Amino acid sequence: MIPQLNKHELNFPDPNYADDDGIVAWGGDLNPSRIIKAYQSGIFPWYSKNDPILWWSPNPRLIMELDDFKLSKSLKKSMKKFTYKFNTNFTEVIKNCASKPREGQNGTWIQNDIIEAYKALNMMGIAHSIESYQDGVLVGGLYGLSIGKVFCGESMFANVNDASKSAFAILVKHLKRWGYEFIDCQVPTDHLKSLGAKEVHREYFLDRLYKINHEKLR
Repeated sequence: MIPQLNKHELNFPDPNYADDDGIVAWGGDLNPSRIIKAYQSGIFPWYSKNDPILWWSPNPRLIMELDDFKLSKSLKKSMKKFTYKFNTNFTEVIKNCASKPREGQNGTWIQNDIIEAYKALNMMGIAHSIESYQDGVLVGGLYGLSIGKVFCGESMFANVNDASKSAFAILVKHLKRWGYEFIDCQVPTDHLKSLGAKEVHREYFLDRLYKINHEKLR
């Protein structure tokens, strides 16, 4: 049986004991403190409209080692088409991510309560957007959470070819400069694998995340 979270406590069950699909728990709320605690524990919320909040820690996990990012010649050329900004248009980025049709998905998991929760995290300096512009118009980007030395990617969108990939490349460049360890890409996708992301066992991911967080506290 999947454990139900207590709204008055922030603790999560051990993600190593998630069910076969990767669900750790259900319920609780989207209080920013709970969301931060979740990501620090290798857990994230992901659920459909009219469903309870579901908290996940999938196995395998997809991560991007920063040195493994594949910057192709064509992408390097495309990057020159855009200008880039951080955190100037977070709300529009997350709304664009929500409105983009996804192959194999009926509707979006980025609902209004998710949008409001992550906007609050953005105001706290935890959630961030990386934005691609063309002629001053927002044409692509992505958002995610900065948890210690790990960037937890959430979603991306592109209204122009390569706009999101280019924003991702800019993110990788800056994360290297800032001393980050890797990007948590969460669930395996062919798109992110084509950019260099790799699947790892959940136990490896959680152990590495714990060590990074522990080092920060020392």
